[in-house]
Amino acid sequence: MPEYKAPLRDMRFLIDNVFDFHGHYAALGATDASPDMVSAILEEGAKFCENVLAPLNRSGDEEGCHFDNGVVTTPKGFKEAFAQYVAGGWHGVAADPAYGGQGLPHSLGLVLSEMIGSSNTSWGMYPGLTHGAMSAIHAHGTDEQKATYLTKLTAGEWTGTMCLTEAHCGTDLGLIKTRAVPQADGGYAITGSKIFISAGEHDMSANIIHLVLAKLPDAPAGTKGISLFIVPKFHAGSGERNAVHCGSIEHKMGIKASATCVLNFDGAKGFLIGEANKGLNCMFTMMNHARLGTGMQGLCNGEASFQGAIKYASERLQMRSLTGAKAPEKAADPIIVHADVRRMLLTMKAFNEGNRALTYFTAQLLDTAHLGSDAGHRQEAEDLLAFLTPICKAFMTETGLEVTNHGMQVFGGHGYIREWGMEQLARDARIAPIYEGTNGIQALDLLGRKVLGSQGKLLRGFTKIVHKFCGAQAEHPQLKAHVARLNQLNQEWGELTTKVGMAAMKNPDEVGAAAMDYLMYSGYIILAYLWLRMAIAAQSQDDAAFTQAKLATCDFYFKRLLPRTTTHRAAVEAGSECLMSLSGAAFQLE
Repeated sequence: MPEYKAPLRDMRFLIDNVFDFHGHYAALGATDASPDMVSAILEEGAKFCENVLAPLNRSGDEEGCHFDNGVVTTPKGFKEAFAQYVAGGWHGVAADPAYGGQGLPHSLGLVLSEMIGSSNTSWGMYPGLTHGAMSAIHAHGTDEQKATYLTKLTAGEWTGTMCLTEAHCGTDLGLIKTRAVPQADGGYAITGSKIFISAGEHDMSANIIHLVLAKLPDAPAGTKGISLFIVPKFHAGSGERNAVHCGSIEHKMGIKASATCVLNFDGAKGFLIGEANKGLNCMFTMMNHARLGTGMQGLCNGEASFQGAIKYASERLQMRSLTGAKAPEKAADPIIVHADVRRMLLTMKAFNEGNRALTYFTAQLLDTAHLGSDAGHRQEAEDLLAFLTPICKAFMTETGLEVTNHGMQVFGGHGYIREWGMEQLARDARIAPIYEGTNGIQALDLLGRKVLGSQGKLLRGFTKIVHKFCGAQAEHPQLKAHVARLNQLNQEWGELTTKVGMAAMKNPDEVGAAAMDYLMYSGYIILAYLWLRMAIAAQSQDDAAFTQAKLATCDFYFKRLLPRTTTHRAAVEAGSECLMSLSGAAFQLE
């Protein structure tokens, strides 16, 4: 397993030089997020992740979770690591001080989450789901519910889940069968079965608080009839066991140390959160949090894979460079001298650093949406978040999977062998494009709801940012060719969107046919904008090697990766006919 080291130099570069977190925090009045506090979170968080979580990554994968008659036990060391995490105050970094949190901006919580996910993706699922549950209760719960649950969740004494999926329906939540029957005491009897529940049962906390989607007896059909309920494993106050039990855990390809559970609710007592039949709106608070976290898993596994690949490529001797021996004193040259290995390593580096910039850019928007004093600025941030969330989830997980596959390839045959750890990262990364809404669903959400559904308003909110940037940097002495290309794509983006919208008015299938390529096309343009911001900021650095690396990687991105937009555009313009013309019978086996 690669030895993870938090990329603090690159993280500080984004925080200090590209996005100016300190000025951002000052403008929001987040005085507790001082430069010293930020530095301490980076330094101490890195130590915890490197020394406590990373050593459990491979052993957790090999051992997996254990199931015994409804009882789930996490791998050796997981429970103790969680206790250490809680004792260190990490669990409540960005939580509301009214319930015991430190009240720091959400962006610092995401910076910490990156290090956690990179060092041990499976372990990070447990606190990650809890933070999502906390956000939903904080946004939609009553004062009594907040007082009852948030204090314990923030302290890490309890953990949380979200329970959406059922065996007969995945994304189509309007088909759920779980029922909630009102009771005389004001509670509800919840009956049904949920599958694929991450952290649904485990031994890391004293209680688990489930947020469950269910339908009332008189609920309207479809998604308009879904309500959200708090269903604790043990009731607050009495400590009595509720009628919710784990029926089994899944045997998965990856993230084996994360318990993925079947949960059976047999008349379990639940409490309505938010309004009746408005549960999906409440759950989206948690789902959007989870989607941003899932997108970051692409970065996290990609970062760990890159660290392993760069070390191996620097040490592994194989053949001589085509331009002559680079290490004549050795039997062969290290494979990092070969152009094709460099192609893979630079692709990994460009995606990782670009996706990290996208994560931090989005994190600042989260801060503004939650802490901003100006209503107009908050709305702008919320609109940009609505636009970027499906892109973060899908683009970052697609490219993260590509990065981990490159990492295996750099190792050659050894990449396929478990003891090196590279194949685990690829297996762990493979789930991210699937869960929290498949990437195809994210693409439909982006194109259908966010872009066309807003008549292009949400897209224009971002393209205006890029247009202004390109205008200001049009004559940049080193980067003006790349700026011109970004400006061209930014204009083309709007034109392509109009073309899809016009086609969709005649045939709605055009949206589904274009959606995934449209999302990837959008992601490449967004990363181009962020790479230019990084390249410009890097020129003010005193570290010449760091500056040169950023400029070279930016150049690689524009010349080798950004051209993929041409293919995605062509696929979008190809329309739906080539997808839909084949009859269903033609897909049948003879």
